[in-house]
Amino acid sequence: MNLNNKSILITGGTGSFGHKCVEVILKKYKPKKLVILSRDELKQYEMSQRFSDKKYPCIRYFIGDVRDVERIKRACADINIIIHAAAMKHVTTSEYNPTECIATNIQGANNIIDAAIYNNVEKVIAISTDKAANPINLYGATKLCSDKLFVSANNLSGAHKTRFSIVRYGNVIGSRGSVVPYFKSLLEKGETKLPLTHLEMTRFSITLDEGVSFVLNTIDCMSGGEIFIPKLPSFKILDLISAMAGKDNYFIVGIRPGEKLHEVMIPMEESLNCINAGSFYVIQPMFSWWDKNVLKDKIFKKSKAVDMSFEYSSDTNEDWMTELDLKELLKKY
Repeated sequence: MNLNNKSILITGGTGSFGHKCVEVILKKYKPKKLVILSRDELKQYEMSQRFSDKKYPCIRYFIGDVRDVERIKRACADINIIIHAAAMKHVTTSEYNPTECIATNIQGANNIIDAAIYNNVEKVIAISTDKAANPINLYGATKLCSDKLFVSANNLSGAHKTRFSIVRYGNVIGSRGSVVPYFKSLLEKGETKLPLTHLEMTRFSITLDEGVSFVLNTIDCMSGGEIFIPKLPSFKILDLISAMAGKDNYFIVGIRPGEKLHEVMIPMEESLNCINAGSFYVIQPMFSWWDKNVLKDKIFKKSKAVDMSFEYSSDTNEDWMTELDLKELLKKY
């Protein structure tokens, strides 16, 4: 999608994704307005040192919380596209503060929907997580609920024509709070062995650049109601440790509460509505208003439905990163 002369709002815009998304948009396009919404004034100030409104006159730094619907309505005024990345993401923190997680991830999503429809926003793309697929922790449960809200919102917009879709992927390599910077910090402190939850633990690999590119491409082909999932390589956490600290330099700490052994992005139960669209998968809505032919001209000309037994999980994936692949990737971080 050509984002030139478009007004774009990024919620949670001072996070790792927001930084990279702003960088890419400013490099490739000339938006009319690029609004960074977050509730942390320090992070906004620090971000403005890199992306100043003097150098980039289109940028606006907007203090606000997705839990405040009136503030969100104000932020969405004259906006064409919303990229909703704001969320309470830490699994343990969410378990300890459940009402805060619900207020941000569920009520916040509902507020974005209301504000988008109220302001006639054209498109809303919400960033989800693998943890929303068959969730076993509160964070995942709230993101599943958020996903359901965004899908259903397409039936609420009526004459306003606001469209809502979702992008789902796992932990981003190198992002704040992810395993690579955590392992790196331990090694910098002089640790020689790294903690490993389970010998068989696997994850999908996606970089910030890949995540941002996928989201921006999705804005172009979305029709409303879809969940887009990129095809990604898998890796073993054990291989990551070997790449960073050397072979056998680990100690077992056990799986943490709410943590899965493998990342699942498409459960078998969702395979009935899933389409293989080449470089990504699409989970279509089950609602009667969804027309399965609506995207054929855009992405489905060579696509096909997956098998009923299909499940997209990091342990059964066909594409794998070797220890050498991981070493090459780690050179960037």
